[in-house]
Amino acid sequence: MAVLAPDRVDDETAPPVRRRPRRPARQLTPPLPTDRVLSWVLTAVLGVATFVSRLWDLSYPGDLLFDEAYYPPEANEVLEWGYEYNRGYTFIVHPPLGKLLISLGIKVFGYDSTGWRFPSLVAGTVAVVVLTRLARRLTGSTLLGVVAGLLMALDGFAFTVGRIGLLDVFLQAFVVSAVACLVVDRDRVRARVRAHVGAATGFALGPRGWRIAAGVLFGCAAGVKWSGVYFLAFFAVLSLFWDRAAWRELGVPSPTRTALRRGLPGAAWALGVLPVLAYLATFTGWFRGENSQGRHWAEQHPDTAWPWIPDPLRSLWHMHGEWLSFHNGLSTPHPWESGPWSWLVDGRPILLWNPQGLTDSAGDQVIRYILMVGTPTLWLVFAPAMLWLLWRIVARRDPAAITVAVGIAAGWLTWFVNLERTMFIFYMAPVLPFFVLAVTLALQDVLGRQTGPDRATPFRRQLGLGAVSLYLAVVALTFVFFYPVLTGQPLSYADWVQRMWFPSWF
Repeated sequence: MAVLAPDRVDDETAPPVRRRPRRPARQLTPPLPTDRVLSWVLTAVLGVATFVSRLWDLSYPGDLLFDEAYYPPEANEVLEWGYEYNRGYTFIVHPPLGKLLISLGIKVFGYDSTGWRFPSLVAGTVAVVVLTRLARRLTGSTLLGVVAGLLMALDGFAFTVGRIGLLDVFLQAFVVSAVACLVVDRDRVRARVRAHVGAATGFALGPRGWRIAAGVLFGCAAGVKWSGVYFLAFFAVLSLFWDRAAWRELGVPSPTRTALRRGLPGAAWALGVLPVLAYLATFTGWFRGENSQGRHWAEQHPDTAWPWIPDPLRSLWHMHGEWLSFHNGLSTPHPWESGPWSWLVDGRPILLWNPQGLTDSAGDQVIRYILMVGTPTLWLVFAPAMLWLLWRIVARRDPAAITVAVGIAAGWLTWFVNLERTMFIFYMAPVLPFFVLAVTLALQDVLGRQTGPDRATPFRRQLGLGAVSLYLAVVALTFVFFYPVLTGQPLSYADWVQRMWFPSWF
């Protein structure tokens, strides 16, 4: 009986099986420019310019502005007692690190507007400097790094947040610094992996100092405000994917298994345990205080669950539960509240100061207005830049775009979870650097690539450079135009109205 369709044939008659060679993964990160010294000089010049521009008349006005009514007084208590005093007429709802940093300025300059705003000035300047270095590393271009830092320095929102005694600028500085450390760790790991071409099954990477630093900084971010936890969670996952990409680039047979085996234990320590320890360390004054808020709750409630846990930790856990309930249920109407959608277009900036009844020597009305508003010519391109970011991810699988998108998801999309909550535009502070990076990546494509198979012609580069320079000039002129309403300079009514571009700004 003939076999028409045999399931198998003898080995002697079977043709040899040809396996397709594994295609090596493309190099995902651009090489760093060789102008290391020049890049640091340019970064330092930009940092000094940012610091000086924000330092001028920092103490004006001497009044407590918006939520300065809470944080500088609590910072002064931290300076005096080591913790926020447990007053019966208030409820402390944020971790202590931001107030501890404000207290350092009060210690140096005294309990006045200079004292409680100077730490914000330093933190905002640090954020600009770190963003410059981060953008340079992500794009492989010193020019684009300076562009990103300059856009941040010329943003009116970043300017005002860096000149007021609120917590959000510290959150911004810690978050962008932590992400920058993780990106350096990514590049260091990939450099080490590329140097071991023959290691087919991977190898132990050992301690990773930059990842450890990132974990500590993420813990500090959470120690300022809890929203820092989102950045930690999102970038911890991304860090594991970076490890997988590095092993895949090496050509190991199972990059996912190798990434988990080689990277997960260290990640659990650096991005799991260390941030918790850093966060708890910010409560040192609270643990030591006798009258700190909720410190003795467990002693007053001995019959609660988990009695074997030390009383101070149970008290801290209970207080965090109260904080969580407060934040989730915060829905009190406020005249300057706004939602996440409106943040992208400066929909509802915050009026920080507007004294009434001022006149000049001729008796004409004078308006002094301090508005926490982003530079419109920068903020109005955030939404198009996000769409371009998505295109780069889908079409190119661009790692820089993915990094920026993860930052935007952690710092902006997470606010859509509870839209009933009362929110304000200054919640944008920690995610602002990532929106600026999104704009910078769009400008990179306007400029045209200088290296690689898709590099632009010299003429195309000249046109792109002209367009980027023109855009930077427009942003700078817009910032100068809005400067009076960022600093409370005297304006006539007509001049003030010219700067109120939307009805929601009044």
